[in-house]
This record gives sequence, structure tokens and C-alpha cells, in this order.
Amino acid sequence: MREAVERWIDGWARGWATHDVELIGSLYAEGAVHVSAFFREPQPPAHYAAWAFSDEREAEVWFAEPVLEGDRAAVAWWAISRGADGRATTLAGVSTIRFGSEGLVVEQRDYWNAVEGTAAVPSGDWGPVAAHEQSAAAGPSL
Repeated sequence: MREAVERWIDGWARGWATHDVELIGSLYAEGAVHVSAFFREPQPPAHYAAWAFSDEREAEVWFAEPVLEGDRAAVAWWAISRGADGRATTLAGVSTIRFGSEGLVVEQRDYWNAVEGTAAVPSGDWGPVAAHEQSAAAGPSL
């Protein structure tokens, strides 16, 4: 289980920073349920990623060490997203994940919030950080 969740954290960190939809999709089992926000319908994870990245120019992302129990994990994450228009948004949330027997995600539900017009890095007590990535074009902390 630890190996599976570490692969998910690494994949999402690199995939988000580089907008690699295929990498994100490879973390999920066929037919996985992904609910990206309250009251949204489930959708295939790669479809969600493609939509989410479509108006994002660059991102800097952090993922915290996971909380594990059986085949489930909870992972806090933080991101500074810069849109195609150059405007920054800070997002923070938690993904609750369930893994199948082959180590791929079979269910994910995300709970998050965003503040537009700001680029705030996580506070010193937010971590511990398991992964930190940023778009190649982005400088330090966007």
C-alpha cells in the first residue's frame, strides 16, 4: 500500500506540474471513480486532468506524507496555479483514495478550496512534504 500511494503522490506531483494527462491516467484502474469536487459527477481521472490543465499555464505543487489505513489513504496537497491569463490561484485540499489489489486507484474523492489572485506557499507547519514539483517555466514559487 505504501508503494502504491507513493507512486500516486509522485505521479500526481509530476503530472500536474508538467500537465502529463497520460501519467495521471496511468495511476488509476479501468473504471475508477473520481469525484474532483463537491457536487460534481464522477468522471474518468484522465478526462478530469485534461480539463483542469486546459486553462493552466504552469503550476507548483506540494503533496504531504499520506495517512494510511488498509487499502485507503488520505493525502493533503497544495498548489499555486497560474492560468493562461497569468493570474495566480492558490489551491489546498485532501484526496481520499482507495486502491485495488493491483496498486491502482479504484476510487478517489477530493475536498478542496481555492483563493484567486494569490500565490501563497504552504506554511511551515503544513507538511511534512512528500513531493514538491513545479512547471519548468516557473521560477521559484512561481
